[in-house]
Amino acid sequence: MSQESNDQSDSSDLDGKVLCKIYRSERQQGAYLYTTLDQGLEPVPGLLLSKLGELTEAMSMLLEPSRKLANADVEAVITALRDDGFYLQMPPGHAASFEASLAALVANPSAKQKLS
Repeated sequence: MSQESNDQSDSSDLDGKVLCKIYRSERQQGAYLYTTLDQGLEPVPGLLLSKLGELTEAMSMLLEPSRKLANADVEAVITALRDDGFYLQMPPGHAASFEASLAALVANPSAKQKLS
């Protein structure tokens, strides 16, 4: 087995499936942060972590395209985990305002804007 194929088998991606860990935000009610099992919180931007506050591990699971998730598209979650190393699930109606506030803070980190 080549080193490259060995590295791929060590990752969280197993034949289109992804092992993930899901954290619940104690500050943002209804917010869940999905991360890959092997990388954990490492790829998550510090600004996002500070916005979410204390995180409580909710569960670990194997995601696969045929699996149904209650409030997220499993394909979008898998893609985000592969591309970015994390996926943020916000409760319906809160995602747009949260993303806008976070984008404004990233653009101007010295602003005293309070994220809602």
